[in-house]
Amino acid sequence: MINRIAYAASTPLALLTLCLLGSGAARADSADSVPPNTVRLGLYDIFYHVHAQDLSGPYVPPGVGIDVQNVQTLYVAYVREFFSHLDLELAIGWPPLTKTEGRGPARLGSVPYNGQVISTARWFGPSLVANYVFLSPEHALRPYIGVGINYTSFYDRNNTAAGNAASGGPTRLSLSPSVGPVGTVGLTYRLDRRWSFYASYSFSEVQTNLTADTAGVIRTTHVSFAPGALIVSAGFSF
Repeated sequence: MINRIAYAASTPLALLTLCLLGSGAARADSADSVPPNTVRLGLYDIFYHVHAQDLSGPYVPPGVGIDVQNVQTLYVAYVREFFSHLDLELAIGWPPLTKTEGRGPARLGSVPYNGQVISTARWFGPSLVANYVFLSPEHALRPYIGVGINYTSFYDRNNTAAGNAASGGPTRLSLSPSVGPVGTVGLTYRLDRRWSFYASYSFSEVQTNLTADTAGVIRTTHVSFAPGALIVSAGFSF
């Protein structure tokens, strides 16, 4: 009889203890989980794969084209995790100064052209990318892939002295904005619940119509930049 009373009294106590332990474990799991918001800071290393039609317009000989130098710039991104395998990334790089070189004849008349920096421009190109992250959050190292959309706008467009000489005088440049797809593959390494490191390679489609106006003489070309970007960054989650 005494044993039965002791058992009856201990059973609710045991259940309550289990519930409290379970609740504590759930809180510990929650405390150890990665917060859903992350800010990333790092470096873009951008490689252009330029395809440009030959310049067309008055006084332009055949075979006159352009190329763009590769650049490095700051990478900044905000990432929101919706569940353990899906996040949304808004990436904004510091607008880099991009230099355009002449490609084609060594000279246009008496003016050096091939390999000369003929113009410069800055571009603002935010990207919105949905990333699918493989493996479970318990893994510190996780690969991911993403697809999204990029918008690029060009500003501070200037012809250099070499560009003005090749064009026959001071020249005003116009570059149309671009909207195109983005694809990315990468790796994330979680150091702890707050800090992570990332390495990825992105490829996007950026196209523009270039118009050069030299005292009313109009020359045009269509340019596809097709930039690839190697990105290395660190992230803080909150």
